[in-house]
Amino acid sequence: MFSHIMIGANDIDTSKTFYDATLATLGHAPGNIAPKGRCFYVTDTGVFALTKPINGEESSHGNGTTVGFAASSEEQALAWHAAGLANGGVTCEELPGYRESPMGPLFLGYLRDPAGNKICVLYRPK
Repeated sequence: MFSHIMIGANDIDTSKTFYDATLATLGHAPGNIAPKGRCFYVTDTGVFALTKPINGEESSHGNGTTVGFAASSEEQALAWHAAGLANGGVTCEELPGYRESPMGPLFLGYLRDPAGNKICVLYRPK
């Protein structure tokens, strides 16, 4: 459904450190800095990217916006959350855990990245 997700970051290096650590727990390689200073995480299913806003203004996080990353287990989701906290993230919402939904139980964990963007890890048990 999505080709890519790009979020703003005022300090690409700090955000890259955070995402390198959290995405590594989900099995992804470190991001690559492109010539224009953007950071890209390329996978078989899409691209996640970090950029300074091209209009030259400060980046800001969207109220109500959440970017979700898929985990393959509860343990992987917990490792993602721990890596985020250890690399400049701040927990938000409830602590990681199971929540009931119309789609059945979901294991969710939420963080704010160093730029203030709200992100989530999601594990769907079978």
